Amino acid sequence: MKFCLRLILIIPISLALLSVTYGQSQYNDYKAMQQRAGDFSRAYPAICSVKSLCKTAAGNEITVITVGSGEKDHKPAIAIVGGTGGSHLLGKELALGFAANLLKESAAPEIKKLLEEITFYVFPDVTPDATGYYFSDIKSEMNVNTRPVDEDRDFVTDEDPVEDLNKDGFITLIRVSDPAGTYVESEEEKRIMVPADLGKEQKGAWFVYTEGTDNDKDGKFNEDGPGGVNFNRNLTYNYEEFGPNAGLHAVSEPETRAVLDFLFDHFNIYAVFAFGPQDNLGQPMKASDRQVSAQNPQAVQPPVQGQGQMTGQMRMMTGERKFNSILKSDEVINKLVSDKYHEITGMKGAPVVRNDPGNFMEWAYFHYGRYSFSTPAWWFPVERDKNPDAAFLKYAADNKMDNVFVPWTEIIHPDFPGKKTEVGGIKPFVTTNPPTDKLEELITKNYKFIVAVAGMHPALEFLDLKVENAGDNIFRLSLKVHNAGIFATCTEAGEMNLFTRFMRISLETAQGQKFLSGRKVQRIQRLEGGKYAEFSWLISGKGTVKIAAGAANTGIISTSAELK
Repeated sequence: MKFCLRLILIIPISLALLSVTYGQSQYNDYKAMQQRAGDFSRAYPAICSVKSLCKTAAGNEITVITVGSGEKDHKPAIAIVGGTGGSHLLGKELALGFAANLLKESAAPEIKKLLEEITFYVFPDVTPDATGYYFSDIKSEMNVNTRPVDEDRDFVTDEDPVEDLNKDGFITLIRVSDPAGTYVESEEEKRIMVPADLGKEQKGAWFVYTEGTDNDKDGKFNEDGPGGVNFNRNLTYNYEEFGPNAGLHAVSEPETRAVLDFLFDHFNIYAVFAFGPQDNLGQPMKASDRQVSAQNPQAVQPPVQGQGQMTGQMRMMTGERKFNSILKSDEVINKLVSDKYHEITGMKGAPVVRNDPGNFMEWAYFHYGRYSFSTPAWWFPVERDKNPDAAFLKYAADNKMDNVFVPWTEIIHPDFPGKKTEVGGIKPFVTTNPPTDKLEELITKNYKFIVAVAGMHPALEFLDLKVENAGDNIFRLSLKVHNAGIFATCTEAGEMNLFTRFMRISLETAQGQKFLSGRKVQRIQRLEGGKYAEFSWLISGKGTVKIAAGAANTGIISTSAELK
């Protein structure tokens, strides 16, 4: 009986460990991802916890996995966000796979030390409603949640969805032969339809629509399907009012609010990594010499030679608060991290950039004020001025990716009687999500990349602590606060952000001691990697003084000195 009881207790733990460590060979649906996240906390309760932040319109939970040791919320932290693009299934697997690998290797000396220094907040999937479209009977590449929205503003909701006209289980395109059409077959790849180019004297021969019918008979096709609001268009930076799938207003959705509330509440986060459509790792962001001021719409002139860059505090003093390109010192870190990404993952070139208005990557830098990095993590080469769809089909053929295109097949379409109408095109999801046999390799490489970059975190230390006896029971205490990390103690953008904690240094005296010069609490300026700030005090009276320095996003260091 005792043996049976032990066996019953051992089996769930073993299954949990197996779930944490098994090789990745498929994309996980929402239920499987939730199950794996729960397995993590059960298998590693000392260093891992899982919390539900909210439920989406479809009743799916937004989950955050916290991994770290000690006081997790009081150490420098990194947020890792999967699923910023709803149809980007790979990003969700990379975030979940990162947590799995981190836990699996948590006993290794390097990772154990990292978890003592850094906390990781992992959001496996911030768009679980959109994940469901991949696993439905009819696959349709959607990036929206399931909230009903009147997209075409005709006072009827979700009345014109896509439809699987050829019953193959995929939503692709329809093309209608018409002399007045605006599309032609691509010269690069005949299967691809492209807009006619008048500069090349091309005459259109086809109209092209998404697969479906004009249900509401307004002359538009599939413009008001089920759902939705796109998480990656619902953020506050460059939010597009009345934009497609942007929501009623910025941060209108429970999932958007929950994720942002969590990030704003955790001042210890200093960097955000997102796996999604945006990219500044394949191609880092570029700083501009002309920054725009909110008060003065004219471009601010570059600093005079010898005066150095304008700091965040100076911008606040001069009223320059609005900027639209990465700041100079942050550009240096972005380039460094981008180079590290190419080095570790082996990815070549850069993907086609998609900076939709209201996207998460730009919000995390410009409005949240953190180091913000994003990558789709897998892409195919596209030469300049070449068609991406044609480039994908070539890549697919070269890499033996079969079954990625639905051949054009003629159908009878009720909206185009008497006209030749065909269904076909690239299958949904295949241009942004690699074949499943590449998942494990991509997860491993991106895990190693984030671990390497996490090791560059800001790290404060005291240097050159000196106590000098000035006579008459008076002592001069001096020291340096040094950032031994590669990352600055906060971004240059974060200096202007109310949600970035200022670093402080405080000195606590013993009974009978008093300050003659120097303040009990002082602010520490932003420190780039390798830089330091100097402090000194004159104190009357012998005894032990305690010194603490730092902020939530750098960690707090402390020491003591004996005045005698």
